[in-house]
Parts: sequence; C-alpha cells; structure tokens
Amino acid sequence: MTAELVRGQNHPLSQARLEIRVSAGTPVVAAAALSDENGRIDGVEWVAHPGAPTQPGLEVSRQAAADHRLAVDLDAMPEAVHRVSVLLALPTGGAGPLRFGSVAAPFVAVTGLDGGELANYTLTGLDAESAVVALELYRRHGAWKVRAVGQGYAGGLAELLADQGLEQARQLAGSINDAVAQGLARSVQAPPPRTADGDRSRQAAAPALGPEQSGIAPQPGPVPPTSPYGGHTPAGPGQPAPQPPSYPGSGPEPDAVTAQSAPTAGGPIDYSHPRRQNAAPPPPPPTAPPAAPGQPAQPVAGDATGWSMDERLYNQVWGMFEDLARTTAAYRSAVDFAESRMDKELEQVLSDPRSRIGGQGDAAREAARARHARLVDQAREALDRDLAQLVAEAEVVEPALPPAYARWDSPAWHAYRVPMEIPMALRLGDLHLPEADRVRIPMLVRLPLERGLWIDSGRTASSDDSFADAHALGRLAMETAVAHAARLLAVYPAGEFTVHVIDPAGSGAQALAPLVQTGVLAAPPALGAAGVTDVLTRLTQRVDLVQMAVRGGAADALPPGFDTSQQLLIVNDFPHGFDDRAVNQLRYLADEGPSFGVHLMMVADREESSAYGPLLDPLWRSLLRLTPVPDDHLADPWVGHAWTYEPSLVPPGSQVLQQVLAQVAAARTKFL
Repeated sequence: MTAELVRGQNHPLSQARLEIRVSAGTPVVAAAALSDENGRIDGVEWVAHPGAPTQPGLEVSRQAAADHRLAVDLDAMPEAVHRVSVLLALPTGGAGPLRFGSVAAPFVAVTGLDGGELANYTLTGLDAESAVVALELYRRHGAWKVRAVGQGYAGGLAELLADQGLEQARQLAGSINDAVAQGLARSVQAPPPRTADGDRSRQAAAPALGPEQSGIAPQPGPVPPTSPYGGHTPAGPGQPAPQPPSYPGSGPEPDAVTAQSAPTAGGPIDYSHPRRQNAAPPPPPPTAPPAAPGQPAQPVAGDATGWSMDERLYNQVWGMFEDLARTTAAYRSAVDFAESRMDKELEQVLSDPRSRIGGQGDAAREAARARHARLVDQAREALDRDLAQLVAEAEVVEPALPPAYARWDSPAWHAYRVPMEIPMALRLGDLHLPEADRVRIPMLVRLPLERGLWIDSGRTASSDDSFADAHALGRLAMETAVAHAARLLAVYPAGEFTVHVIDPAGSGAQALAPLVQTGVLAAPPALGAAGVTDVLTRLTQRVDLVQMAVRGGAADALPPGFDTSQQLLIVNDFPHGFDDRAVNQLRYLADEGPSFGVHLMMVADREESSAYGPLLDPLWRSLLRLTPVPDDHLADPWVGHAWTYEPSLVPPGSQVLQQVLAQVAAARTKFL
C-alpha cells in the first residue's frame, strides 16, 4: 500500500534498491546530495547532479526535464552517509519560470525495482522558492526511512547547498547550472497538456512487463504546459500576436481572461473566437469501426482532439512521440531489472562456497541466465507489439500530413498552393530511437519560432567517412539550411516572411542558388565585412524600433511602409567576416530578435569560433542545434532518451524546391 506523505511525515523503507520518480509542471533540475549524521555535505563529490550524474549508490538525470527517474542503492552507500536528499531546482538563464509558485506542484514518488510505489509526496505550498529539498532517505538504527521535507529556498541551489553545510556551494551551483545550460540546445520541450477528455482515442502503448515482474515502467505524469520546441512569440510589428490554441486542460493562467478582454497598452491582442477560451475542442472526426475482440484498434489519421485537422494531426504526432518515448523507457527498465536480478542471483551463487563449483553451481547459473533471457524476451515481445501499432499509425498519418508537416518527397507538395494562414507548426526532420528504428516521428516546431536554429557544420559523432572532407559537410549543412528556409517561406502567406542571407566569403553560393534564382530573398546574399555590417545594422535597428514601439504602447505608429513581416537571417561560414561589433549584434538578434519578429539561422562549426572564447557560449545555448546528418543529440522531456535526429532534405534530383519557391515568388509579386 502506498503511503501518501505530508510535510514532515516519514515512512519505513523495506527495500534497498529504489527508484525516485519526479513529475513537475515544467522542466526542473534533479540532484541528490549525500550527508553525514549531522546533515552536512562533506564535499562536491557527495552531490550527484547533471554535471556528475553518478555517485556511489546514486544516479540522476543528465539534464533538466519535466519527468525524472533517480536510481538509489542504499546498500552501496558509504558508511559515513546517513542521509540522501533529493533536490529540485528551476533552470536559470532561460525563459522558463523563476519560482515554483508559478508552476504545478511537483510530485515525487519512491518505488521499488518491481515498480510498486512505496511512498509519494506532493510539494504544495511553494511560492518564491526556486530550489527545494523534496524528500530525504535517512538511516536510523540501521534501517532506512523516507521523510517528506519540502524545504524551499528563494536563493536557488547556492543557498540550498550552503544550508547543507557545503563550503563550495556557490561554485557547485554554478557548475550545475552550466551543465544544464549546455543541454538546453538538445532538449525537446513537451507538448501542450491533454486531459482525460482530450486524450487520443487510440490505445496507449503498453509497458514491457512480464508475468514475473512489473518492470520499472514510467508513470504518466503531468505534461508541462509549454509549447513544443519553444512555443509562441509575438508576431511581426503591426500584426496581432497569435495566441496558442486552447488545448484541453490548458486553461488560462490566473487573471488571463481579464488580460485578454482588456489588453494593456502595447500588449498582445487576442483575436481568437471568445467562446474558445472556455470551451473544450470539438471531438475528433469519426474513427474506424471498432476492432475485433483481442485485436488492436485500427489507426485513423487525425484521431486526436483539436479545432481543425491541422491541430488534430499535430496533437496526434505528439502523442506518437510520447508513446514511443514511454514504451521504450518501459522496455529499457524491464531489461535493466532482468539484468540486475540476474546479477543478484549470480552473486548469491558465488557467495555460497558450496555452490561455487560443481554441478549445483552450474545449474544455478544456467537457471539465472534462463530467467534473464525469458524476461528480456517478454519485454521485447511487448515492445514489438507497441511498435507494430505505432508503425501502423505512422503509415496512416504520414500520407495525411499537410505540406508544413510533410516530408519533401510527400505528394502533398505536388498540390501545394501558397497558404492564406500560418500553420500551427513546421517539420524540421524526423526522430527515432535505436530500439525502434522503423518508427519515424516527425519533429514539429511551433510557429512563430521562439528560438533560432543552428545548423552544425562541424563533424559529429555520427558523421561517417563520406564526410571526411569538412567542405562537403559544410556544403550539406548549407543545403539543409536552405531546405528549412524554403519550408518557412512556403508555409507563410505571401509577403509575411522575409529572408536575408549573410555569406561573407561566398562559399554558400551553390547551395543558395534555389533561393537566389527564384527571387524570394529580400536582397542578394551579403558578401564581405561591409555586407555583414550593413545587414546586421539594419536588423538590429529594426528590433530596436519595434521594441520601443511595442513597449511604448505605439505598435500601430510605425513608419509608413514599414515591413511588418517575420524576418529570417541566415548566417553562413561564421565567424568569417565578423568583428567584435558584429558578434555583439548577432548575439543581440539571437536574444531579442524572436520576440520582435526577427529570427536567426546559423550555419557554423562551433570549434571554428573558439577564438572568441566563452563569449559565444550563450549564443550557442540559445539556439536549437540541428545537424545535416543523423545525430543522437536531442532528448525528450519525459525520460531523457537520446533521440536520433534526421534532417528534412530534398530528395536528390527532385525539383520540388524550385517549384514551391517559384509559387512563393509569384504570390509575392501579386501581393506587392
């Protein structure tokens, strides 16, 4: 029976090997600190955190996430350790919340290796705190117990660690924040939340569990209410700022209705239908006939909830992504359980002198290995069953995707017409996991872009011998950037998206040919240092002007003829042609530009900019890193899987890019 703890309450622990699961309403940093009988942390080596995720008897997540799974082995704790504290903190330096009082109350559960929940605790009553000691496992008279703590600190991790007696508290807090910040560019944020009424009608993926154990399957926790890959930003100047749709269960924040009905000067205006603020979306379209008993439900494209087919498909793709993440986590947990069980059984055999040698020991070892193989086979069988359902769904969903969500080889592009409205999202590529290589999940990013994009032209761990030449990899990176820019131009209405290019050395001329020849660029690519200065100066002045107008409540008083479209700047071959002033302008555009309709797409090798030292580190961390070749650098917000990203490229020999851009150019001519 699960013990539901309140602050200060304790509960005995009957198992030594545990898992601590954390669910929060936003990405949080999870750490664990070891302390002595006086509650003091002896040194930084007694803290497991994203920069040092493993310590004796401890393993924590390597990045900030909405859901965490911390592994604890109390038998492996040093004798001097009498307390294990679970620490949670909000990431610093980003656009996320600054205090726990503004997000849903975090939930922490202690489970055994069999997945059974021993105790849980909901951290209510937090307000200005940005770091908190959630609970602690402590040793008393040779036995271990868990206590709900909930002690928060407004001063963040530094204050928390200092209160635990750590002399290097500030330095360690800084290193933890740096380790988390370095992982922000590889984090995939969670989709908008869905309630039970808004869940997709198809069956959820079943955990990989066998009859002999229940595994360590991840429990569905609250999904953080943030937009995928970064969410919404205000539209261009003079345009109404698009509001996120009212997803099921995502209701307005406190006072949001008042703010929407009476916007403040210079603030965003809500032009959505007033009834949609408090009404649930309509049900999905009719689904396929019910499946026969014992058979999985037949997948249907658009079976998620939403106001339009566009939104239904978007939510369905996110549901597939979440299902694949969780069913793979269940499989991995089941395999880990099988291995730990076999190790324990083999250890017991070796610890008994009578069974170390002879037929009895051999039989025990063979039995342990047989049980391990049986558990793994059962887990794989459950995984294959879930993957088969996801494959069937992908085969139905992929052909139904509109151009904004479709691959470049999709027939949807043959019927392309310049849209009249901006879609919800844009496809940047595909995501897959090694256990499920046949399932490709579209990687969708919400529009307008909230973060700039960085197309990494340097070698990655996944680069093969075909890209031994750095020039070839750089050319492919530029082609990837052109494909992304063309897709952005294609999904915006005529005249509402403008692209600028900085190519100081002219090395990207071949890849840029489709954009140049079709005439969709605002001006020819800027060359040399003078071109860099001219473009950056114009765009920074534009951001300054719009920023002053919006903040001054005069967004409708911009100069006549001012271009109110969204702006995209493609920068190739950075840092060639950039002086210190240009670098500062680039950082300014990366930080302030998205909020005022100016977006950045960098094509660069980070190592080549190392001469600038740590000056550019905030720039790289603020951008979403993409690669021109498959690379496993992105992580989901639930269990932190390393997902392999594959860019969305135009098939060799295809003319679809030129045909689409020609229509964009023709529509722009009519618009002007």
